[in-house]
Amino acid sequence: MRVNLNLLYVLVSVLFISSCSTPKISYFQDVDAATQLALATSGDIKFKTGDKITVVVNTKDQEYNNLYNLPYVPTRIGQTINYTQQSQGLSCYTVDSEGFIEFPILGKVKVEGMTREQLSNEIKRMLLDKRLLQDDPLVVTVEFANLTFSVLGEVNGPGRYSLDKDKMTILEAISMARDLTVMGEREGVIVLRNEGGKQVTYVLDLTSAQDLVNSPAFYLQQGDIIYVQPNKVRQRQSTVNGNNIRSTSFWISIASLLTSVALLIVNSVDLK
Repeated sequence: MRVNLNLLYVLVSVLFISSCSTPKISYFQDVDAATQLALATSGDIKFKTGDKITVVVNTKDQEYNNLYNLPYVPTRIGQTINYTQQSQGLSCYTVDSEGFIEFPILGKVKVEGMTREQLSNEIKRMLLDKRLLQDDPLVVTVEFANLTFSVLGEVNGPGRYSLDKDKMTILEAISMARDLTVMGEREGVIVLRNEGGKQVTYVLDLTSAQDLVNSPAFYLQQGDIIYVQPNKVRQRQSTVNGNNIRSTSFWISIASLLTSVALLIVNSVDLK
C-alpha cells in the first residue's frame, strides 16, 4: 500500500511541476561588461509606394519658400500679410504606385528606394540645376508622415506605433510596447516584413545580443509586424478548449485523475 501511495505522490508532483515550471526571461545572456558589439551601418528607412512624407524647402527668399512649401495660409495682421505655415495643413506627398511624388514646379520626382537624406539631396540638386533657386543657402528637410509598425502577442502594450526616425531598433519597439510579459518567448520573437511584394519572416533571439544585432530585422522598417510568441508555460496553460490551471475544467480533470488513480490503488489492494 505504501508503494502505491508513493506512486500517487510522484504522479501529482510531476503534474504540478510540469504546469508551473519557470520560464526563461533574461535578455542578452551572452554579454558581460567587456563585450563590444559592432552595429550595422545600414538601417535607414527607404521609401516605398504608399508612404506619406513631408518636404520643406527653406531659403533666404520668402517668395521661394511660399512657392515650394504649399499650402501656406495667409493671415492678415493690420495692413500686412504674414505667411504662417500651419502644421496641420502641411502638405503630405504620397508615393504613388510607380514610386513618384508630384512636387511643385519640379513635377514628378522618383523617391522609391531613397532614404530621407538621399531625397533631400536630390531635390536640392534638381532645384539648383534647373535654376529654380538663387545661389543662396538652401535647406531641404524630409520627414516621415504616416510610417508605423505593430507589436502583437505577449507584450504589456500591444498596438500600432509611429515610426518617426531612421534606425529604430527592435529593442526600442519592445520598450514602446512596455516590454514582454513574463510569458513571452525571448528566443523566438517574429518580425514580419514586406520586401518586394513578398512577406519575409525573421526570427530574433533576445537572449543573444550577438545574433540580435546581426539580424536584418534589428532595425525596423515601415509596416513591420512584431509578434512575441507565448512560451511553453503559457502554451501549457492555454489549450484549445480553454483548459488552464485557473479554470474549473482544469481542477475537474485533476480530480478525475486522482479518483482514477485511487481506484486503481484500491483495486490492487483488494486483489492482494
